[in-house]
Amino acid sequence: MDTWSAQHNPKTDCRHFRGHVPCKPHKKQGYVCGDCPVYDSVNGRILIIKLGAAGDVIRTTPLLHRLRKDFPQAEITWLTYFPDLVPKAVDRVIPFGDLAKLLWLRAQTFDWIINLDKDDEAITLTEQISAARKSGFGMDGRGKCRPLGSEAEKSKWMTGLWDDLNKANRRSYMEEMFAICGYTYAGETYIVEHTEHREWEGLDRSKPIIGLNTGCGARWTSRLWAPGAWEALARKLSADGLQPLLLGGKAEDERNKLISQRTGARYFGHFELPVFIDLMSHCDVVVSQVTMAMHLAIGLGRPLVLMNTIFNRYEFDLFGKGMIVEPDLPCLGCFKPSYDERCPTPPCMERLEPEHIAACVAQVLEAQSGLSALAP
Repeated sequence: MDTWSAQHNPKTDCRHFRGHVPCKPHKKQGYVCGDCPVYDSVNGRILIIKLGAAGDVIRTTPLLHRLRKDFPQAEITWLTYFPDLVPKAVDRVIPFGDLAKLLWLRAQTFDWIINLDKDDEAITLTEQISAARKSGFGMDGRGKCRPLGSEAEKSKWMTGLWDDLNKANRRSYMEEMFAICGYTYAGETYIVEHTEHREWEGLDRSKPIIGLNTGCGARWTSRLWAPGAWEALARKLSADGLQPLLLGGKAEDERNKLISQRTGARYFGHFELPVFIDLMSHCDVVVSQVTMAMHLAIGLGRPLVLMNTIFNRYEFDLFGKGMIVEPDLPCLGCFKPSYDERCPTPPCMERLEPEHIAACVAQVLEAQSGLSALAP
């Protein structure tokens, strides 16, 4: 005999409704749909496709400020290679490697798909998934990336095709991304969630803590600064009364251990992302190449000394906290993943001197505090 009542008739438009298992409000508080005090009706469905790289996922998060403002009741889904970097403001995060969820996604209909990636897998799904509106990039009849319509989309597509157009670009990544979506960027900040809080014994908090992020991944090795340069910087910072703190992941572990042994710079090891974010939050300044840690520092509001060579400096927004340091070369912004025979001797990263980077750290500290970091 059926025992449910009208109270149990499911409200399938609710944000909490899952369709095949009890919703969290029912499991935690025993609520049922008929008189549920946390019923939250969904109005509109938005899909963001931003797979990678990790740093690009982080610097796409400012878009959520505007989407939540304009579509407060919308259900937002995000497809990515880096689900741990997607903020909780997103209702459903789909890891690209989850085949079951990809099959589910292909059968959906959205009000708006925002695809900010030009890779084959992203443009294919943009064409396959139904939506009343699509922004960003899709696939043409030859299987190649195409802009989906607006001048902003065409502009971003063209700068990816031609190095001279890319070098001439003076808009930041966020400005381009917002324009693709029909918005004007107004300084919306990154969303980096700081959920882990630890006591880091061994940090001398009487001195400014300078995070040294020594790695940048294996794909773009032209961004790497030599271990010897990091060692010289760590020694200089220590001599200036600052505390260098080595940062990195598993790939940088051996390098950081060696730098620590040779210079006395503090190194705690490598960690899962939430713990790494917490460690970085203790830094007064972060020194980094263009990489995920750079974007995390920006998201945490940490002042940054950014060493840049192969990218267009105008694509980065430090939100007034820090400075971009580059060598004096006409070939900057070449986007080369590694050095080749056309590169100058010495190549670009080797032209960044540790003493100059240390001076930039002092300048950033002074700008943030109003006091000289080197004053007694």
